This record gives sequence, structure tokens and C-alpha cells, in this order.
Amino acid sequence: MQKAKNETYLEGLLSGNKVVIDQIYKKNFPQVIAFIKKNQGTYEDAEEVFQNALFQLIVRLKVRKFEITSTFDGYLFTVCKNLWRKELNIRKKKVRNDEVVELVSEAAKHSLFILEQERWELFEEKIAQLSENCMQLLKDYFNKVPYGIIVEKFKYASENVAFQRVFKCKKRLAELIKKDSRYHKLS
Repeated sequence: MQKAKNETYLEGLLSGNKVVIDQIYKKNFPQVIAFIKKNQGTYEDAEEVFQNALFQLIVRLKVRKFEITSTFDGYLFTVCKNLWRKELNIRKKKVRNDEVVELVSEAAKHSLFILEQERWELFEEKIAQLSENCMQLLKDYFNKVPYGIIVEKFKYASENVAFQRVFKCKKRLAELIKKDSRYHKLS
């Protein structure tokens, strides 16, 4: 059922089906607006991110067919979150000079997005193959939860034990990723 719904959305995007695209907007855009406004953005930023996400999905579909294993809505929201976080990082690093115009190839930008999205999907797929303990531990680690809190949460003897456990989980994750045939294509 979910797979058929995902395919309907993807095919609708690819063919430019106005009814399907309107459904996608009505169902998903409000959530993207809320996320971006909550994270230092504006309505206009949300419009741009949402349109870029849809456009990049279309580009990716034209380059290579792919299947969404989660819900289309969840996938699209993750794409939008990743695009917004990337934009925030760029804004943080950017020196403000209105007289300088940066020339970036749209094709290069979209190709890079496809590569980054495929890397993210590989990462998510492999992290899901870890033990529940490792998944939770790495989630906290990647969210920069202090080791003191990790020690309490997982009932480790010390921060050193927590550090070693994180190291082992990261090593296992890296092994899973490197064993996957897609790893070398995405490097």
C-alpha cells in the first residue's frame, strides 16, 4: 500500500501531474514551513527549500530510478531538513559582501545533492542494522549529548567506557558501510 502511494507521488512528480504536486504541497509544505521558521528561516526560505527538494527529487528520478523505503512524506521532509541544514551551514560560513556574485552551476549543485542524499540513505540503512544499543548510543553521540549524560542513560561505569563503546559502534557502522557495494561509487 505504502509502496504504491510512494510510486504515485514519484511518477506524478516526474510527469508534472498538477493534481499530485498539489497534494504533495498541501500535505507536506506546512510541516516544512514550521521546521524552517523554527530554525532561523522565513516563509520564503521554506518555499525555496521545498521547491529545491521537489526539483532535486525529479532530477534524481531522471538520472536513476530509486525506491523510497519509508513514507514519501517522511523522505521529502528529510530531504528538506538536509537542504535547510546545509543552507544554514553555508550562511554561517559566508562573508557578507553584496557586490560579489557567486557563480555555481545548477547542474553541479543538483549532482552534489543526489550524491549527498544517496550517502545519507546508505548511512541510515547501515545504522539501522546495528544493535538497538548502538543505534541509540550513536544517535546521542551525533546529537552531541555530553558523555556524562550518556554514562547515566546507558548505566556505564565511566565516561571512558562510554567513549570506548561509541568508538566500537562507530567502527562497526564504518565496516557495514564499507562492505556495501554502493560505498565505492559514493566515495
